[in-house]
Amino acid sequence: MTDEELMAVLESSSTVAIVGLSTDPAKASSGVAKILIRAGYDVIPVHPTADVILGRKAYPSLADIPVPIDIVDVFRPAAEAAGIAQQAASVGARTLWLQLGIVSDDAQAVAADAGLVYLEDLCIGETTKRLGNRPAAAAA
Repeated sequence: MTDEELMAVLESSSTVAIVGLSTDPAKASSGVAKILIRAGYDVIPVHPTADVILGRKAYPSLADIPVPIDIVDVFRPAAEAAGIAQQAASVGARTLWLQLGIVSDDAQAVAADAGLVYLEDLCIGETTKRLGNRPAAAAA
């Protein structure tokens, strides 16, 4: 994707569910979540056992989140990505974003079949910092 296309995806979104957001503040997922929160995104942690991460209510799965999700950001192994893609499609997310180092042909196929925007092997946090984007709600 070009920077203009990335900017369009990011600026048309406001809610980011992070699958695999760690309870450990030293982990990369925590740093990325903090970047997105500072930029104005509504970050929703998805974690199987945590109740609260970074002061935000955590949900055990995407299906448990009670609000529309724009971007599903994935910090899980590539072997889990296709299943997460299916979940993202089933909850009506618009974009599936696999973090730096995560690549999955199966997830890409699921996303394509579901009409999701698909990004892989790219850090949403670093992209947000580099482009200086703001979410739809903050830009208005």
